[in-house]
Amino acid sequence: MVEKKTIGSVVIKLCFVIILVILALSCFLPLLYNLAVSLSSKAAAEAGMVGFWPVDFTLDAYKEIMKDSNFLMSFAVSVKRVLVSLGITLPVLILAAYPLAKSKQEFAPRNIVLWIFVFCMLFSGGTIPWYIVMKNYNLMNSIFGLAICGGVPVFNLILMVNFFQGIPRELEEAAMIDGADPWYILMKIIIPLSKPVIATIALFTIVTQWNDFFQGLVLSTGSEYYPLQTYIKQLVFQLDASQMTQEQIKQMTSMSNTTLNAAKIFISMVPVLCIYPFLQKYFVKGITLGSVKG
Repeated sequence: MVEKKTIGSVVIKLCFVIILVILALSCFLPLLYNLAVSLSSKAAAEAGMVGFWPVDFTLDAYKEIMKDSNFLMSFAVSVKRVLVSLGITLPVLILAAYPLAKSKQEFAPRNIVLWIFVFCMLFSGGTIPWYIVMKNYNLMNSIFGLAICGGVPVFNLILMVNFFQGIPRELEEAAMIDGADPWYILMKIIIPLSKPVIATIALFTIVTQWNDFFQGLVLSTGSEYYPLQTYIKQLVFQLDASQMTQEQIKQMTSMSNTTLNAAKIFISMVPVLCIYPFLQKYFVKGITLGSVKG
């Protein structure tokens, strides 16, 4: 059946296009402005002369950030943190979500366990008890401490449970008839069919771990253990003129906090912007299919 185009339908579609374009520009233009400011001179940035194109192009802000070896160390810490977090979080969520996706007849304590997770999500113990636990388990100044300090992300768990429940039960029953055990079913059937939700949760985990700075600040006693976001947050406060050489002071006079902060923000966004396009095709499917069933 051919869809008839009426004036009303055309207007509605045009309105949707305009809204989407506005939303896209609202995301892209601040990024472009931030990049332009980071590449502009101190005088232009402080005078508010920068628009969406650099004024008096300079890389001084990026040179100031990149010259410090602590920056590279912090970048490596953040990369390790993300990789370790993915290596721990995804297996834990899969192993927890698979039994919780079963019916109460198949897994009797399902509702109790699920409500315990939800309760812990709604009511946390607070920062001080959390810090005491992390310290008593010797997770200070540790990659594993940074990776697991948030515990089990319950929202992601519920997302995965709902997705698993949407997988046809007949597939598991057919595998059981052929003699497959639960481990084989999980590894060969459930996980391969769950790429959208796994990719979605991986993206959530990467963004959360990469952008967090507070936990790195609390769990690290020295700047050599800081993840990138914590290092960037502390960088301005480390620029003490009494501890600088003449060359460093001269270089700092060509910059401002405006250009330096813009460069820091842009650098922190680059890794996520590079990763997102590869997971985008799974994102919409994973977030929708994993959220419709309860």
